[in-house]
Amino acid sequence: MATFPGEAPRGSARDRAQSAVAGLDWWLLGSVLAASAFGVYVVRVATEGDIASDPGFFFTRQVAYTLIGLVALFFVLRLDLEWLSRYVWTLYAVLIASVGIVLVLGSSARGSTRWIELGPLRVQPSEIGKLVIAFVIAVVVVERIKSMDSARLSLVVAGVTAIPAGIVFLQPDLGTSLVYAAIALGILWVAGQPITHFIVVGLVVVTLAAAVLYLLPAAGVNVLKPYQVDRLTAFVDSGSDRSETGYQLEQSKVAIGSGGAFGKGPSGATQTINDFLPEHHTDFIFAVVAEMFGFLGAGLLIALYFVIIWRALVIMRSAATELERLTAAGISAMLAFEVFVNIGMNVGIMPITGIPLPFMSYGGSHTLTNLAAAGVLLRIGRRGRAAAPVVA
Repeated sequence: MATFPGEAPRGSARDRAQSAVAGLDWWLLGSVLAASAFGVYVVRVATEGDIASDPGFFFTRQVAYTLIGLVALFFVLRLDLEWLSRYVWTLYAVLIASVGIVLVLGSSARGSTRWIELGPLRVQPSEIGKLVIAFVIAVVVVERIKSMDSARLSLVVAGVTAIPAGIVFLQPDLGTSLVYAAIALGILWVAGQPITHFIVVGLVVVTLAAAVLYLLPAAGVNVLKPYQVDRLTAFVDSGSDRSETGYQLEQSKVAIGSGGAFGKGPSGATQTINDFLPEHHTDFIFAVVAEMFGFLGAGLLIALYFVIIWRALVIMRSAATELERLTAAGISAMLAFEVFVNIGMNVGIMPITGIPLPFMSYGGSHTLTNLAAAGVLLRIGRRGRAAAPVVA
């Protein structure tokens, strides 16, 4: 019987079933499944009144996306990263081609061109690219860390990241391009790059932000679209911002505050069910949770994310190989950054960048990517546990 590269020959169906779950990190798997199931439920109760002719429109699609994502999760449990690293530049080329073709043939929504229509499916390559870029950077660092000085290695990683991130930025999708950068920084940090490199990156980011938001517009050069500027600056003083973004942020804070300690329940969440809160099933789903289930429900969700990120870091530390360790570092950075920024923009302490909440926000490519990323972590954790006695 044929086996996947890197896998042992398979025996009976029972043996295969047992080997498929042996050594899994049940804390991580259970937390991911709980967050995904809760996300499906919240999407259902938040969108029942959005389309009068089809109350289950978003719910049925999110169920389908989650089931496809779970298939991807269990598929990558058998994926050999060492074998896959042979084709790393092919993966990188596919990533660049896919995000680039979106600019030419992609479909648009709300001023952004991010999707490719494949019959009834709409795929967002930049979302799937998060997992690809984490693996590509991990391979680059592993292959070059001993042959390059630290400065050259950081520059190489910056260049590898900048090409797809720059194309994604042009779609325009600032949020996803920032996630790419967070993944690269997370991997470089775990790889032991000097802290001075991160200080330099911070100074460059601050300088670019000042130039893009204030200096260049004053000179008549507008890099960002007006709605992007609103998103990045509305959190500073949303009360005085009369733009659509300012309104959105105000409604989010109203929803969160009105939830109180225990929430108003799905039927009493007026900000959500009356559509006062825009994007309540995507970017602002955390505000929906806080309104419906209060401080308690929102706190439990944050605790669930804490467990997911904690287990991701534990898996990273116990990885069997350096490639797997750095890949886990990239995925951990991706999840932590997305959770922090999304919840931060919901409560008004972070710019609104359009970053969805992992395992909760509605979306096909986003759901598939996060569940596949969880599968990669589970694979790395299982191999790390198997190798631990040998190392000891």
